[in-house]
Amino acid sequence: MGETEQRPTAGSRLGAQENAGISTLEHGQKPPMTPPGKLVSIKIQMLDDTQETFDVPQRAPGKVLHDAVCNHLNLVEGDYFGLEFPDHKKMMVWLDLLKPVMKQIRRPKHVVVKFVVKFFPPDHAQLQEELTRYLFALQVKQDLAQGRLTCNDTSTALLISHIVQSEIGDFDETIDREHLAKNKYIPQQEALEDKIMEFHRSHMGQTPAESDFQLLEIARRLEMYGIRLHPAKDREGTKINLAVANTGILVFQGHTKINAFNWAKVRKLSFKRKRFLIKLRPDVNSSFQDTLEFLMASRDFCKSFWKICVEHHAFFRLFEEPKPKPKPVLFSRGSSFRFSGRTQKQVLDYVKEGGHKKVQFERKHSKIHSIRSLTAQPSEQHTESSSFAYGDDNDAAAVQSCRQGKELKASTEDTGQHKSPSLKKSPKEGRKVDGAVVSTVEEEEEAAKDRMQQNRPQSQQPSTGSLTGSPHLSELSINSQGGPSVANMSLSPNLSPDAKQSSPLISPLLNDPSCIRTDDEEEVKRKRFPTEKAYFIAKEVATTERTYLKDLEVITSWFQSAVSKEDCMPETLKNLIFSNFEPLHKFHTGFLKEIEQRLALWEGRSNAHIKGDYQRIGDVMLKNIQSMKQLTIHLWKHNEILMELENGIKNSRKLETFCRDFELQKVCYLPLNTFLLRPLHRLMHYKQIMERLCKHYPPSHVDFRDSRAALAEISEMVAQLHGNMIKMENFQKLHELKKDLIGIDNLVIPGREFIRLGSLSKLSGKGLQQRMFFLFNDILLYTSRGLTASNQFKVHGHLPLYGMTIEESEEEWGVPHCLTLRGQHQSIVVAASTRAEMDKWTEDIQMAIDLAEKSSGPAPELLASSPPDNKSPDETTVDQESEDDLSASRTSLERQSPHRGNTTVHVCWHRNTSVSMIDFSIAVENQLSGNLLRKFKNSNGWQKLWVVFTNFCMFFYKSHQDNHPLASLPLLGYSLTIPSESENIHKDYVFKLHFKSHVYYFRAESEYTFERWMEVIRSATSSASRTRALSHKEPHAY
Repeated sequence: MGETEQRPTAGSRLGAQENAGISTLEHGQKPPMTPPGKLVSIKIQMLDDTQETFDVPQRAPGKVLHDAVCNHLNLVEGDYFGLEFPDHKKMMVWLDLLKPVMKQIRRPKHVVVKFVVKFFPPDHAQLQEELTRYLFALQVKQDLAQGRLTCNDTSTALLISHIVQSEIGDFDETIDREHLAKNKYIPQQEALEDKIMEFHRSHMGQTPAESDFQLLEIARRLEMYGIRLHPAKDREGTKINLAVANTGILVFQGHTKINAFNWAKVRKLSFKRKRFLIKLRPDVNSSFQDTLEFLMASRDFCKSFWKICVEHHAFFRLFEEPKPKPKPVLFSRGSSFRFSGRTQKQVLDYVKEGGHKKVQFERKHSKIHSIRSLTAQPSEQHTESSSFAYGDDNDAAAVQSCRQGKELKASTEDTGQHKSPSLKKSPKEGRKVDGAVVSTVEEEEEAAKDRMQQNRPQSQQPSTGSLTGSPHLSELSINSQGGPSVANMSLSPNLSPDAKQSSPLISPLLNDPSCIRTDDEEEVKRKRFPTEKAYFIAKEVATTERTYLKDLEVITSWFQSAVSKEDCMPETLKNLIFSNFEPLHKFHTGFLKEIEQRLALWEGRSNAHIKGDYQRIGDVMLKNIQSMKQLTIHLWKHNEILMELENGIKNSRKLETFCRDFELQKVCYLPLNTFLLRPLHRLMHYKQIMERLCKHYPPSHVDFRDSRAALAEISEMVAQLHGNMIKMENFQKLHELKKDLIGIDNLVIPGREFIRLGSLSKLSGKGLQQRMFFLFNDILLYTSRGLTASNQFKVHGHLPLYGMTIEESEEEWGVPHCLTLRGQHQSIVVAASTRAEMDKWTEDIQMAIDLAEKSSGPAPELLASSPPDNKSPDETTVDQESEDDLSASRTSLERQSPHRGNTTVHVCWHRNTSVSMIDFSIAVENQLSGNLLRKFKNSNGWQKLWVVFTNFCMFFYKSHQDNHPLASLPLLGYSLTIPSESENIHKDYVFKLHFKSHVYYFRAESEYTFERWMEVIRSATSSASRTRALSHKEPHAY
């Protein structure tokens, strides 16, 4: 399949192992068998202008040659590339992977086949390998030189400046002028040389990988990026150009786009002789005819363009490669051509499985070698967009890219290798990481590690701002909400052609050297401050109060400010919300100040001359809890606030859009309605803190009496409000789930209680298929996740619990951890990922069935199988058509408005786990904030971060004063342990978090804080025991 001369590949020259993961193969498959026979030599021109010769059997299909090239390059994401050659009529065509090579290339000795980019994704951050991005950058360089990528002088100069930075490193005027004189990137380059050097000067410290990322970031915004024009005429005979892209079919006049037909609007593509036909879906708002017709130069030109359109549609819109059509018995009609290879979704899923090692590769014109980093990707540059990643199968931390206005510098290590690129500044800005936080699960943390531990041996490449995130980050993050409304990120790659979102793979964690503390500094600090347990309990009050105050400001400051600028909320609702939250914010501002003053006296940092017993906190807590009782009237209003806001959203499309857009802002790192419940949750935290303090103090302690009195006061308040809070939590959870689901109406109805959600495999005629299940006290829903802008789950079916039976059926079906659910009208077979997961589902489903038998719950007729009424006509799925049809995307789902992709539902989907309402309730009780030192597996230094743990997720800030997190790490599925001796940590109070290959170490400041972090994190990484049965809970009435 390869060359008979055993020439060394780009990877083998550097000692890397050969990669058998050829691009078009599913994980675990072997390369196709090479047909026997005489070998034919084919010359391939690579993107770096080198030529290689490959010997393939005469009868070998095109796929064998394509795979041989990808294998030669150690290219994992080879599906984005194709082989292009001139046919016998000198027309450039793509090599068909299914047909024999020799039937396509008639005279191989006289033909040079070009290896080039064929499919340009909507977001280059979906390219998860540094090598792939490097090859894309070479394609952009080639398109610039050939005049195919046209843009204004400023954009051209900026593009070339990044190419120059990747090739020669940092700016030096003499070297730059010499280099530009020898290398012509565009015709008439001389006029732009000064501007190129001006931009190059601003890229100081940028690695080649970062330059590639920035080059693609700029290029992808250009109208002609990835565009190949095909001359045609419209019905009036006007000369135009047709092109195909990830979004659909484009129409150009010259180099100006005049029209676009998105795949969602296209029902069928066909050709008849020289006529290219586009059949559109009916649209009452459109003036277009049902069928558009374009005339091309010849039938061959027309068929060639039609084939390219079929391939683009299949690659970007389908879940899997379309199946071949059965051959007709008598005669055939039309073309039998179909797309061959993996779709983009399959490529992303395969790469995220992470079965390949990072290998070095050579940059032909660069002085610097790179290390392939699967997960690490530079972060997006949008001034208003953020990126998140949710680690899919590999999920690790999906970190989000946050734009922070502060300069980031990467810590250096002794590895002597380059890691993946990190986010860079644009030429006129300082190096910033704009950040929006939020969580998702798409891939992961190696990137974070790589970025945060960047070491650049070259003297001309100083360390630069490094994003830790996994572009799939470090697994960190998925915050659905973090990020500007223009960019909706999600854990899983969004393949919707219309949505240009920022990378779901990237997320930066600050790695500022100023945050790295030496051991000596830590020891000095430790000796200077108090060490008694009561002090650290008091300090927990202060740290969690800071976070609580920031959460209140989301409503009283950020949300109120946004509401005042938009006329979307009734005055009565405004008054109801802000008149009840502002007194709380004012009170807790003073409360925090008192606590911080007491801690300062306790530590001896201020007013040291004052004599008095300040080493206690009970008196401060008692005073403020007694004052807090006067605010109970506002706390009772929160139930009304939550219900009125949801009713307002239900009745006003404008308010619904406003709240959805606000949730996409970086400060709103949790669902908006969660912030409305924070005051009630805070009361529970005070109660738990006072319980720990009273348990610690002996009765004779001077602070015991005040602490016990404060505990009695707060316990009374919690008891009064607890029933109300339980109802509100269920109500809030139902509304949150409603945003994640499409295909069901009236999810929130009186009497319905949420029990559990999670990922199970459903057995069907096609085998086991992953589905997301949602269990309520009256019904079980099962859904699938679509690759759309909304990142929502589409309901496939539901089973009423009344009359249902459940039984284990591993032996019957031969599937481990298998259950059969038999309803009155339908039965399904599901399988859990582990025995423990199966036991959880069995217990909860049986409990829900028992409840349904005892009560007359909501009727199943209240469920609607139709999609929401706000779906536009063009959001229907693609119909099955005849042989000329665009492969009928039965997998295309309705596309709704932008939606966050980092919710708990998505985390469960990617981590293949589940959570119950009991888990959510325990998570509410286990929230914590404070400083931690964090370290990656292979790094040397510890990085100080402000960490907030809530909602099964750790959110990372540079300091407690920041308004929004830099990154987040969802912990569902993670294991919590203490490092072993072999890991050579040798520090006190260190705990370890790991998921698959993703490992993080965190270091607390004292034994108490270490135990507290272990306690709260364990609540998220292990299932709750079922201490509360549903039958004992109060019914939730709305």
